Amino acid sequence: MSTEILGIIVIFVLSVILAIPLGKYITKVYAGSKTLLDPVFNPVERLFYRVSGIDPDKEMNWKQHLVALLTINLIWFLLSMLILMTMGSLPLNPDHNPGMPPDLAFNTAISFVVNCNLQHYSGETGISYLGQMWLMFLQFVSAGTGMAAAVVVFRAFGDKTTTQLGNFYNYLVKSCVRILLPISLLIALVLVFEGTPMTFEGKDSITTLQGDPIEVSGGPAAAFIAIKHVGTNGGGFFGANSAHPFENPSYLTNMVEMFAQLVIPIAMIFAFGYFTGRKRLSRMIFGVMTVGFLFLVVPNIIMEMKGNPAISAMGIDNSLGAMEGKETRIGAAASGFWSIVTTVISTGSVNAMHDSTMPLSGMNQLLAMMANSFYGGVGVGILNFLIFIVLAVFISGLMIGRTPEFLGKKIEAR
Repeated sequence: MSTEILGIIVIFVLSVILAIPLGKYITKVYAGSKTLLDPVFNPVERLFYRVSGIDPDKEMNWKQHLVALLTINLIWFLLSMLILMTMGSLPLNPDHNPGMPPDLAFNTAISFVVNCNLQHYSGETGISYLGQMWLMFLQFVSAGTGMAAAVVVFRAFGDKTTTQLGNFYNYLVKSCVRILLPISLLIALVLVFEGTPMTFEGKDSITTLQGDPIEVSGGPAAAFIAIKHVGTNGGGFFGANSAHPFENPSYLTNMVEMFAQLVIPIAMIFAFGYFTGRKRLSRMIFGVMTVGFLFLVVPNIIMEMKGNPAISAMGIDNSLGAMEGKETRIGAAASGFWSIVTTVISTGSVNAMHDSTMPLSGMNQLLAMMANSFYGGVGVGILNFLIFIVLAVFISGLMIGRTPEFLGKKIEAR
């Protein structure tokens, strides 16, 4: 048990330590400053802008940002409907999985476009590899959309007076190409080396130790699972999500996937401080978020490690913790930690079945989802917390009879 706790502490501390330089890098990316990766990514971005005809230097006000965000997401939604409904007749479908009916395609398209990733299908039988790859694309751009929206707010708070808030498409492309993509590649490499499939071949036919013939699904899972966590999306390649041994083969991959969920949301907090020149404020926000996070995660770990007292009363060995619905390769402690990480950050992936956790653990998971701002999803977590700050400042200003201000901005009607 002490080893499990040590692993949790190490991954959390490592996430925070690496989030600080990542926050500086994110600030440089959005500010247009030089970075070491410019020779790699500059040609990619220039090619995209040349093909699309977009001028990344054209400034937008908040209304133009909103129109751009809604327009591009509408296009992705319509393309999603088309691909998901017709994928049975499209390439990259070695298992001959059928296209989705309109209602399921609508649910899936909406879910992945808005970074919800609710799934009413199982990846093994309900979607082709082309469909999986399209959903992987949506996991990039939905996360990138949240980060782009956050940068617009950072820009608004950082500038004293302005209506020009940068270019939405520029922020979106930088989010996907310069931040999400390289981190996802690193995570995917770890997953591949640990045994996660990355293939376009169909199901494998094997014989179990009992002598029963079964078919085992593979596919381009490693790439999908990487962005699923880096972009705090959560949609699983397989039906069992990260409880599946191909999605999460070992204790190492379990820790890496939790790191992938944590690092960008925390880095965005520090990026806010660097971007606006309010480093002390960002540290304060991080501290408050961390206190809230620990109030949820510590009890969960303790309760899951202690196990169910009703089972102990029956004379059943409960020394491994509350292991119902959990994977033995992961353990009760890491499962309890994951259950709060995934809900407080709004990823939604699972490495254990949450309906099998202890009752108070389930309550904490619900509270984590309701708060949705103790780190939160990429981009949107810090935005949610800023909303709480603005509301608090507004109410406080009303109570003392003066115009509320936050970072030099008056909070009032125009």
